[in-house]
Amino acid sequence: MDAWIWWLIAAVGLGIPLVVTAMPEFAMFAGGALSAAIVSAVGGGIVVQVVTFAVVSTALLVVVNPIARRNQRPPMEARTGIDALRGRQAVVLERVDNSGNGRIKLAGEVWSARALDDGQIFEAGQQVDVVEIDGATAVVV
Repeated sequence: MDAWIWWLIAAVGLGIPLVVTAMPEFAMFAGGALSAAIVSAVGGGIVVQVVTFAVVSTALLVVVNPIARRNQRPPMEARTGIDALRGRQAVVLERVDNSGNGRIKLAGEVWSARALDDGQIFEAGQQVDVVEIDGATAVVV
């Protein structure tokens, strides 16, 4: 049997755990095996095949894996409760500082708010980002 067939079998074999475990790393190695199969099919030697497998797999792990990990988080609309409010923008209704006496409009509701840092002050009408919810108070920057 030709070497390129073995590489294709390896690519399929690495694709199976990807489907079962949903770990994108297996796809990176399957991509490396597929690249090595192509090199083998065009007449590359075993050393070139192995180097191609290693280089392509490593490149995919370094470049694509962080993107895949970043996209595994649930989308904003899938989050509920306090998690859905973190990271959203709000409009300041009453001056917000670190005292916790300010007010913002967040997701159509009025919330008490305080600034994350002591020196920060936000005036009415400014846009702020909610970094966390502390009880019934939004912490903003």
